[in-house]
Amino acid sequence: MPHDCNHTINQKAKDPVCGMQVDIAHASVKADHGGQTWYFCCQGCREKFLSEPEKYLSNVPRPVTSLHQHSAQTQASAARVTASASMYTCPMHPEVNQDHPGSCPKCGMALEPVMPVVDATRQQWTCPMHPEVIQDKPGACPKCGMALEPMQISQKPPQDPELRKMTLRLWIGALLTLPLMVIAMRGWLLHPWLGKLSSVTWNWSEFVLSAPVVLWAGWPFFQRAWQSLINRSLNMYTLISLGVSVSFVYSLLVLMFPGLIPASFRGADGSLPVYFEAAAAITTLVLLGEVLQMHAMHSTSAAIRGLMELAPPTAHRIAGGVEQDVPLSRVQVGDSLRVRAGEHVPVDGAIIQGSSHVDESMLTGEPLPVAKNTNAAVRAGTLNGDGSFVMRAERVGADTLLARIVAQVATAQRSRAPIQSLADRVSAWFVPIVVGVAVLTFWFWYLAGPAPQFAHALVNAVAVLIIACPCALGLATPVSITVAMGRGAQSGVLFRDAAALERLRDVDTLLVDKTGTLTEGKPKVVALETTGNSTNESELLRLAATLETGSLHPLAAAITSAARERGIAAGYVSQFNSITGQGITGMVEGRPVAIGNEKMLQEFKADTGTLAGKVQSRRAQGAMIAYVLVDRRLAGFIAIADPIRDSALHILRQLRQAGLNIHMLTGDHETTARYVAGQLGIESYQAGVSPEGKLEAVKKLQAAGAKVAMTGDGINDAPALASADVGIAMGTGADIAMQTAAVTLVSGGLTGLVRARRLSQATVRNIRQNLFWAFAYNSLGIPLAAGVLYPFFGLLLSPMIAAAAMSFSSVSVVANALRLRLARL
Repeated sequence: MPHDCNHTINQKAKDPVCGMQVDIAHASVKADHGGQTWYFCCQGCREKFLSEPEKYLSNVPRPVTSLHQHSAQTQASAARVTASASMYTCPMHPEVNQDHPGSCPKCGMALEPVMPVVDATRQQWTCPMHPEVIQDKPGACPKCGMALEPMQISQKPPQDPELRKMTLRLWIGALLTLPLMVIAMRGWLLHPWLGKLSSVTWNWSEFVLSAPVVLWAGWPFFQRAWQSLINRSLNMYTLISLGVSVSFVYSLLVLMFPGLIPASFRGADGSLPVYFEAAAAITTLVLLGEVLQMHAMHSTSAAIRGLMELAPPTAHRIAGGVEQDVPLSRVQVGDSLRVRAGEHVPVDGAIIQGSSHVDESMLTGEPLPVAKNTNAAVRAGTLNGDGSFVMRAERVGADTLLARIVAQVATAQRSRAPIQSLADRVSAWFVPIVVGVAVLTFWFWYLAGPAPQFAHALVNAVAVLIIACPCALGLATPVSITVAMGRGAQSGVLFRDAAALERLRDVDTLLVDKTGTLTEGKPKVVALETTGNSTNESELLRLAATLETGSLHPLAAAITSAARERGIAAGYVSQFNSITGQGITGMVEGRPVAIGNEKMLQEFKADTGTLAGKVQSRRAQGAMIAYVLVDRRLAGFIAIADPIRDSALHILRQLRQAGLNIHMLTGDHETTARYVAGQLGIESYQAGVSPEGKLEAVKKLQAAGAKVAMTGDGINDAPALASADVGIAMGTGADIAMQTAAVTLVSGGLTGLVRARRLSQATVRNIRQNLFWAFAYNSLGIPLAAGVLYPFFGLLLSPMIAAAAMSFSSVSVVANALRLRLARL
């Protein structure tokens, strides 16, 4: 595959013949064709390609003309991410998306900003509760009526035009409602001489003050209610608009056509009450709730916004011996960048000069700074300590780990958790039921209530309509998921979706892959042993390293690295072949060479002979053995050790205390597996397990009723990760493992697993609190508004109090969800 091709991924290229990914930095098999450089896993693939290039070129993307152009495309992509306009979604219906703020068409709630689309030409908004709703301008969700939110999370808090409009309406509504309330309570608050004014004069004064509040400040509620009728998706704004309209229209009829009102509607003194102040106060209080809720919803993205702020706006680029500060968008792959003490690393790359300690806690959650020397990898957003170094840029813009974390979290925030299905089913019937209860309340009070019956019936029916809050139900789950995803990203834990976050709490069995999970995943050659025949240690290592250049296995990297450290150059390899569960074979400079395990020995009908004792001794110390066969005969073995992680024993103890049953799976020999299990106190383990065996182990436990989580970091773990109830990948492992898994631990250690499970438990607990509050509020509030306490205590609930309660119910749900930002993980 050509290096300067748009199909190059993470400094790797796909072999156009077999499809295997090849590490460009260490690739030794390549060919020039059509003005491009193509990389291969082995000499055999290279020969096939050169014999029929057109056959294989049809299977790969069209390459760009130069590396500079590829870098420019990457930069353009990054620029589009940062420049693209926002999308807005509904916190209760994440399927609602549009490119402008507004309200959700389903529930009527204000839409919230979500993560970006990579498109600088369109500004898109979506609904927090209905992410499928996407529009090109701000507005209201056509399903719930909520204000739409931008789909891009910017580094600064979003300048939401819908919030500005609502705030203006609130202030004007409040300024007009305050004197209106004073007039309504004039008998207690105003000077006695004002009582000489007629009731008609006062009623007209109330109308003049209330009309702008209801018809202008409250106009968005009527728009959203109309949308809910058109879309046949009744929501909170349907109820609000109905309650306000009844109060205002009835009062207007009393004011303009008092003769049309039946005598039975009048009080004992023949007067006709008006409810202009109730309509205006309800509107103003609902506006207050909307503004508070929108402010609170913006806070749910604070964690992601904080991550985005980690990347510095400029970088110190060194070119031609001259250091110059350039905007981050101009940094290209291959640039040399200086990072001074106390500065954030601008892009992903590797140190080429100098050393330091780097704080990676903002990405991995690990509190201790990590020592970084030459060739060590550094990541964008991490904080350099007291040293200074020069780095080579390897991933820039949208390709950095930081950018990918932000994008993944934003996608996960818009996903739906299974626990939300209950609220969805209730919400579908909620509004029609409330309208029915309001109608029944009106007729009950009109037929059986005290005088004046109509006034009591109208007030109580309006109170029922106003106090009901389906948005509290709909918001209960989405806002908790949004906050939890951001909290997880800050702790080095990435969830693919809300379902994974919920399922992790219920896991009772953990299958742990040894290499890269319990161990550091950085194997090193610790011993070389030969059979004493014609092949010495240096030749054995040279043949093995040459064959391993075609492999991406972690053990292959250990062997090739050992050869480089000893100054041994790799030779020429052809007919490379990987045999799953055994090893690899090929021709090295015309000689057949094979590297593998006991199964490979059996395949070649070879035995360890005089090396058996040394093999057992090395395995007893936890080393893995790679047998090397030359000319179909055993030439020796290479002992490779992967140190156990320092934190593994402590973390496994915490997981056991949390109630998890732990099983270790490994493809290594029984002796090596026994050593590692003994060091970590693991009682249940399986050795010599193939990828299919790991998959069988998962299915066997699931068949026994266990909720299984599987951790792994390699390509061979991918099938088991996909089949487990929750697949957990190490962030330091293979890309396919992370793509398959439901959870990724950025640091690559099990410490993140403890945080992930605690976050899952805290989130589900928080969601249940929200659901309980929402159900309890509506279950108690609606009967109270209907007047259930009147026969016992003579108490009725004012529609204005009902409006205040309704407004703060949604705000309380969001506020409770925000507590997850402080969860101790």
